[in-house]
Amino acid sequence: MARRTRSMLRGRLVPTVAMVLALPLALADCVSGSPAGGDEPEQQSSDAYSGDVEWWTINLQKNYGPDIQKWIDAYQKEHPKVSIKWVDVPGQDITTKLLAAIASGKVPDVVNFTSDTTGLFAGSMADLNSLLSKDDVAAYLPNLADPLVADGKRIALPWYNGGTTLAFYNKDLLAKAGFDPAKPPKTYDDALALAKTYHDGSGKSATNFMAYSNVVQADGISMLSEDGKKAAFNTPDALALLEKFKTPFSSGAIAPGSLSENQRDLPQSLENKLIAFNPAATSSTLLNVQKNAPAVYQSIVVGPPAAGADGKFYMPGQQVMGVPAKSDNQAAAAAWLKYVTAPEQQLALCKLVPIYPSAVKALEDPFFTDIKGTTPADQARKTLLDTFKNSVDASMGSGNDEQLRKLFDDQIRAYMSGTKSAKDALDAAEKAWNETLAKGK
Repeated sequence: MARRTRSMLRGRLVPTVAMVLALPLALADCVSGSPAGGDEPEQQSSDAYSGDVEWWTINLQKNYGPDIQKWIDAYQKEHPKVSIKWVDVPGQDITTKLLAAIASGKVPDVVNFTSDTTGLFAGSMADLNSLLSKDDVAAYLPNLADPLVADGKRIALPWYNGGTTLAFYNKDLLAKAGFDPAKPPKTYDDALALAKTYHDGSGKSATNFMAYSNVVQADGISMLSEDGKKAAFNTPDALALLEKFKTPFSSGAIAPGSLSENQRDLPQSLENKLIAFNPAATSSTLLNVQKNAPAVYQSIVVGPPAAGADGKFYMPGQQVMGVPAKSDNQAAAAAWLKYVTAPEQQLALCKLVPIYPSAVKALEDPFFTDIKGTTPADQARKTLLDTFKNSVDASMGSGNDEQLRKLFDDQIRAYMSGTKSAKDALDAAEKAWNETLAKGK
């Protein structure tokens, strides 16, 4: 099967970001209405909506209840006939709770979920194209909004995300390896070559970079068939990629701890200086270094992630919001959804929390366009902006992305540790995926 990437519903679970919310800006006087039909929803005044709007979020109430309540209070003052009923759901429960609500018919009116679960919920969401205008939808970056269309129906709007992956280099450790901060590795081959050079000169591990499912996918190898019913990764290209990683792992250039199942707390890390760089890491990695190893943080150079064969930058999923089709107050729900995801609210939120917006106007603010600082955090924001508009939501839309990725990654560990050949590992992963996908029908 030729290399390609799926254009719809791709990805990996994006971690829920602990958020603080600023006092909201007032919503515009007019918001989109919900006529029974037609190509373009008509505009209605802000007092045209009434009734309860039940809104589900993920993991916000414990730490930020008062902040969010002020947001809700301000909206209700602007819209006195609308009552926002806020329900906060633990991250581990959101999928089960929403599936149960859909099955019972007692659904929230607006719900926050993740792009990697769109395969589960696409058929249960209202078409936002009938609730919002084309201009409303055009306010969001197409590369983030377009994957949220299934069978011609817009099932959600993008909200916030952690940005694309980034590369982090300890310039002090890498100095003797000939690392040039102005010319960091661009490709997988470049990154593996730097790892070899560093290891050859120091005898130490260079990186935790490993050919897990996200790295394979970012090399332009399709993980699922176009219809989403079968695994598609068992190809000569994937086999060659795994074998490319085996040599540096066996030599020690790739750290042995990279095979740990706990990828959030690896034994060799940038913090403890047991690796020198990570060419494809989440932005939270930098926060961990800053918090746990301030001296190392000062040595970090940030660059774009090493890109695979297709040269694209992959985003580990995003937080999105939709209106369940069984909601009996869809017009008011859509108005609240539009407010929650408006550029002004997104920008205020991003100024307080290290997350990134989906709204075009938010990215055009000087907060993002006029970055003068030189700290690693400033470098990270600059780099993310350079890659952001060309990023790809890595969600696969299987409805079970997290489990599928675990099944794949377990087989990579088996191959790298020497208990299976690369071909046997891919065969086993393919079989496990197809069995899991069949159960999900």
